[in-house]
Amino acid sequence: MQTDILWIAPTLALVIGYLLGSIPFGVILTRIGGAGDLRQIGSGNIGATNVLRTGRKGLAAATLLLDLLKGAVAVWLIAWLFLGNEPVAAAAAFIGHCYPVWLRFRGGKGVATLMGIVLALHWPIGLLYAVVWLGLLALIRISSVAGMAAAVAAPVGAAVFGRFDLVMLLLALAAIVLWKHRENIERLATGTEPRIGGDKRD
Repeated sequence: MQTDILWIAPTLALVIGYLLGSIPFGVILTRIGGAGDLRQIGSGNIGATNVLRTGRKGLAAATLLLDLLKGAVAVWLIAWLFLGNEPVAAAAAFIGHCYPVWLRFRGGKGVATLMGIVLALHWPIGLLYAVVWLGLLALIRISSVAGMAAAVAAPVGAAVFGRFDLVMLLLALAAIVLWKHRENIERLATGTEPRIGGDKRD
């Protein structure tokens, strides 16, 4: 009986984290805002970069913020309810965003949600993530490069700040970010990756 009880907290952390992470704010906001079905626009991705291609900068900013917040809220909520199970909630929220059951497991690339997660897990790592992501975005205006670099910076930051308990988790999430950007990596290799404000791929 005691063993069964021990599984309750991580199981609930997994379910709650996934459900929060799987909320497709980009799809919801573009529909409410009359911008159409985001999955039929541009690259078809549900993240803020593709929302920006609708020309609705406000919707894109709101998508970015909400995707970030859902990752952070998942961690904070589980820290409050089931302290010690934050990494489970973090991983589940990230997977929920990238592979939401509501969209037949075709979700976003996880960059904004991962930022929310690392901010909630350990804010100095989140600060590093933000500096790398937003700094590169402003400097080179290639969304994929900025996002991938920020994701890779997260486990490095965890090691630098002495949070070795988070290194493997953040390495795994960074690997998923890279996998979700595999088409971008191919375009980067051929010199055809667009910059923000360019064509319809991301």
